[in-house]
Amino acid sequence: MDERELLAPDAGAPLGRSRARVLELLREAAAPLGVQEVAERCGLHPNTARFHLDALVAAGLATRDRGPRPGYPVAGHPGRPGRPAIGYRAAGGEGPAGERRYRLLAEMLASMIAGLLPDPATTAEQAGREWGGYLAEQPPPYRPPTAARALGDLTALLDDMGFDPEVTAQGTPPRILLHECPFREVATRHQAVVCSLHLGVIRGALSRMRAPLTVGRLEPFAGPGLCLVHLKHLGEDGAGEQDGEGVAGAAAAGR
Repeated sequence: MDERELLAPDAGAPLGRSRARVLELLREAAAPLGVQEVAERCGLHPNTARFHLDALVAAGLATRDRGPRPGYPVAGHPGRPGRPAIGYRAAGGEGPAGERRYRLLAEMLASMIAGLLPDPATTAEQAGREWGGYLAEQPPPYRPPTAARALGDLTALLDDMGFDPEVTAQGTPPRILLHECPFREVATRHQAVVCSLHLGVIRGALSRMRAPLTVGRLEPFAGPGLCLVHLKHLGEDGAGEQDGEGVAGAAAAGR
């Protein structure tokens, strides 16, 4: 590990298409925007919009504004108490205030999970499931999506997260090619943690969607800059997937 790379600031990290679109919307707005408004204008699920907004705040590219409470007394007229509205606006300038070192933080946390927990892969996958379920949109009651719709929603979510996904029609069901990894540098050192986290995100999202698909296995670094998500239909080959399983190769071995 090169300590100089870990201590170098992360200010030059790309935002990704969806996050850049959210930031551009904030910069063009004359007033702070709420999560729902950002979601509608950018065509995102509200949880995904909030995810990007909070990340922009953490990077110093946006700020949160707390507006007046709904129904707050004005000019002597009584109002009803309520939570203050939260809006987001772009921060001044074109870059973050101060230098960020998120890769160092990611290395610290990933190494702690890998070194201290008895089963880091299972723990990471369970955390990923929670986040995948949070970021995915649940369909209306009694209207589960088709495999095609679920696949489209999943690839849109992975694209929002920066994976640059591509669905290949080879095989049944199809596979998803991940051309980018937003955590590549950390994943090469802590595959058992990072790749299991990604596996959990995908499984959690598909479960939240009530999709007829799940992940058979995730194949990290199947080619130069490429990871493969091998899908399967629910009920295929007997029971569904198990926590902590499904990351092929070096990730499962903790290398």
